[in-house]
Amino acid sequence: MIKFLNVGKTYPNGVEALKNINLEIQDGEFVAIIGLSGAGKSTLLRLINKMIESTSGQIFINDLEVSSLTGTKLRMARRNIGMIFQSFNLVKRTSVYNNVLAGRVAYHSTFKTIFGLFPKEDKLIALEAIETMGILDKAFIRADQLSGGQQQRVALARALAQKPQIILADEPVASLDPITTVVVMNDFKRINQQLGITVIANMHHVDLALKYATRIIGIKAGEIVYDGPSKNITDEKLVQIYGRSLKSDELLGEVDEDI
Repeated sequence: MIKFLNVGKTYPNGVEALKNINLEIQDGEFVAIIGLSGAGKSTLLRLINKMIESTSGQIFINDLEVSSLTGTKLRMARRNIGMIFQSFNLVKRTSVYNNVLAGRVAYHSTFKTIFGLFPKEDKLIALEAIETMGILDKAFIRADQLSGGQQQRVALARALAQKPQIILADEPVASLDPITTVVVMNDFKRINQQLGITVIANMHHVDLALKYATRIIGIKAGEIVYDGPSKNITDEKLVQIYGRSLKSDELLGEVDEDI
């Protein structure tokens, strides 16, 4: 379980990105966070694995207060949290296999990882993750030779190699074409349902959020204005989140530059 208690975040430039957030996310949920650019979606997501630090309040994962962790204890906690980015964050000049094997880095010393001294078990875990994502035939191809959708599947395989309890996804399909977007979103759904991994994703496209997530968290100006089942979202609630009607596709196609 992930729990936010009175969490706030103010950046050094004075921008108050989040205000007094109280939130619980249960194991195995598929949660989409929606809202306008600058609403605080990415800030909320990145507080979970302490990519950024909160200004106030506490964040817990399974009763462990991650907001206060540092050093080795933080590194250990992050092993259980996979992170997927819009830009994939792959080492493009090395193979798919090596990229996925990097998901095991947090389980070993710096010395071993620098020299690639991974045990056989880790290598099998990496290959299993690649197979799970349906790209085993690409295992020894350089990442920069793959399409955008294939690269995002490599990033998902790397996250799976961590053996995580949680996967965080920050606009994971924003740079993909519509057909590839469906393929990747189906991957997230399969990972959530078949492996029981909690998925929390910032979704710029409202239609995708409503289709794939079972729960929607709507953020406006740093505050949660909707938290409930995706099936209960109405046009009125979307107006509350976005400040105007979504009858046109204007909001669905805008470029996201979230905090």
